Amino acid sequence: MREKFIGRISHIRLIRLIKNTAMTYTEENLLPISALQHLLFCERQCALIHIEQVWAENRLTMEGRVLHEKTHAGDGEIELRDGVRISRGLRLRSFRLGLIGIADVVEFYALDSPPGAWRPYPVEYKRGRPKPDACDLMQLCAQAICLEEMTGRAVPEGAIFYGQPRRRMEVQIDAALREQTESLCVRLRALVDAGRTPPAHYEKKCEACSLLELCMPKAAQGKQSAAEYVHHIWEAAE
Repeated sequence: MREKFIGRISHIRLIRLIKNTAMTYTEENLLPISALQHLLFCERQCALIHIEQVWAENRLTMEGRVLHEKTHAGDGEIELRDGVRISRGLRLRSFRLGLIGIADVVEFYALDSPPGAWRPYPVEYKRGRPKPDACDLMQLCAQAICLEEMTGRAVPEGAIFYGQPRRRMEVQIDAALREQTESLCVRLRALVDAGRTPPAHYEKKCEACSLLELCMPKAAQGKQSAAEYVHHIWEAAE
């Protein structure tokens, strides 16, 4: 069987890791759910943020941060609206996937049985339009898996609210999406545990990255990290 490579890890190896490894983590080594999106966008960006602890904002990240700060203002408090319990800024975690984060909104719907049980329904807010890849879907799926682990209730669906065109997109948390998401979690853990930043390769999408000036993809081609590149520049100047 021909192996399909995702980044530096083959798809077959990822599936084996998911199926054969009992992945359990502690509070101290949980990674942010947001890192999944960073990884899908660019492995180097993900490493710069989560290994080298580098961060910078541009207009896009600032608008996204403001939107999430507004939705997280409830800090997990519950309000009741039309029979639906609504929690904003609910803290999430999964010791199995090694993830931690905050849900924008989680709606809880009453179940017929058992009495007093509620089904979680995560809603993720995005400032722009639906993306061509599945990064938003996998972020929502990761939240659903966290909620399942935390509540013991199945989360078969959720939604993403896009600022453009200002409406919800319903998402089925099916087996295929779950497998994609768990594969991505394994990739993320492998990247962070390796502790090495991938070399820079300039692409058109780099222009939209808030770390463009720190990453220096055009100037740092082949350099493993931003820190190493800056050190190299200082040595050359001495």
